[in-house]
Amino acid sequence: MAILKAFKGLRPPAVIARDLASRPYDVLSSAEARKEAEGNQYSLLHIIKPEIDLPVGTDEHEPRVYEKAKSNFNEFRKKGWLVQDPDNYLYIYAQTMFGKTQYGIVGCAGVDDYMNNVILKHELTRKDKEEDRMKHVRITNANMEPVFFTFRDVPEIDTIISEAVKATPEYDFIAPDGVGHHFWVIRDQRIISEIIELFSKIPNTYVADGHHRTAAAALVGKEKRANNLSYTGKEEYNFFLAVHFPASQLTIIDYNRLVKDLNGMEINQFIEELGKVFTIEQKGSDIYKPERLHNFGMYLDGKWYSLTARPGTYHDDDPIGILDVTILSNLVLDAILGIKDLRTSKRIDFVGGIRGLGELKKRVDSGEMKVAFALYPVSMDQLMNIADNGNIMPPKTTWFEPKLRSGLVVHTLD
Repeated sequence: MAILKAFKGLRPPAVIARDLASRPYDVLSSAEARKEAEGNQYSLLHIIKPEIDLPVGTDEHEPRVYEKAKSNFNEFRKKGWLVQDPDNYLYIYAQTMFGKTQYGIVGCAGVDDYMNNVILKHELTRKDKEEDRMKHVRITNANMEPVFFTFRDVPEIDTIISEAVKATPEYDFIAPDGVGHHFWVIRDQRIISEIIELFSKIPNTYVADGHHRTAAAALVGKEKRANNLSYTGKEEYNFFLAVHFPASQLTIIDYNRLVKDLNGMEINQFIEELGKVFTIEQKGSDIYKPERLHNFGMYLDGKWYSLTARPGTYHDDDPIGILDVTILSNLVLDAILGIKDLRTSKRIDFVGGIRGLGELKKRVDSGEMKVAFALYPVSMDQLMNIADNGNIMPPKTTWFEPKLRSGLVVHTLD
C-alpha cells in the first residue's frame, strides 16, 4: 500500500514565487535555460541548470556544474529565497490550462515503495540520465524538483481537497506560458493524518512523468541507507518529493514522430508500401488530426494523409501491441523505414502535441524532415493497465501537460 509522508517543505516567499518557479530541467536545453533565466536572479534554473552561470559551452555534466548547483542552492537559502516550514505539512498544487484545473497532493513518496513496485513505472530509464540526477541529489542533499505521480481516484480524497482549496492559496500566478499555478499549505495535522491514512489504502501509485528523477531519488536514498550503520528507516532520505494527481483529472496528449528520410525510397514507392498495411486517404493541405485509435495522420510532400491500420496488422489483446506507437513502430518505422531502435536512431525525432501539428508541417516543409506522423494519444487507463501488468511502453509514448513548475516546494534529505 502507498506511502505518503508530510515534510518540512523549503519554499519561496510569495512575493518571488512566480519568478523563482521554473520549468523542469529536462524540457530545456542549456541555451534555452540561459535565455529563460536571463535577468532573473530568483529562477530555480540557477540550481537545476547551473551551467547557465558558467561560460557558454560548459558541459552540463562537468563536476563544476554540480558544485555550482550546490553553491547556488546554499545562496538561495542564505538570502531567504527558500525558507523551511516549521513543521511537517502536506501541500496542494493545482494547475489551470485551457480552462481545466487539476489538483495534486504534494507529499513524499517512499523509497521502499519504488523498490517494491508499489510505485509502478511504464518507461525504461537510461543509466546516464539516472546518474546525472543522482549527482544533483547527492550534492544538494535535496529533491529540488517534484516527480509527477498519479493514482486511481479516491472520492474521500477528492472531498478533502475540494474543501481545502476554498482557502486563499499561498501562491497564485500565471506563468509566462499562460498556465495558472495555485498552491496551498495544509497545516491542520488532523487533515494531514486523514489524507495519509486514505493513501495507505491505495494499492499502487504510478509515475506519470519524471521516471529518471524518481529512479535517482530512490537510488540515492538506497545509497544513504547503506552508508548509515544506525539506519532506522525513518530518515528523511527514505522519502522523495512527488505530486500525486487523481487519474481522472489528467490528460495525456499526443506524442508525434518525424523522420529525416524515406530509407532510399521515392514517395510513390513509400506510399505503395504503406498501402499494404494501411487504408490511405489523401486529405489535401489542411492539417489532419487522428480521430481514433489505430488512425494516424501523415504529412509528406506538402500533403496530409489519413492512415488507418488494416485489421490483422496489430494485436488488440496485447496491452503493448494495441498501442498506436507500437503499430507505427512495427509497420512503418521498422518494417518500411528501417529504424530499429527509437532510443538511438539519429533519423527520427519526437514532438509533443502541445506544440501542435503545425510544428510537424513546419519541420517537413523546411526540408529538415521528410515525413511526419501524428498519433492518437494514449489513455490513462492504458497507461495504468500496462504498468499493472509489469509492461513497459515504447519510448516517447506519453506527453503530459501542463508540466509541473519546479521550486514551489523543495524536499531536503536531512
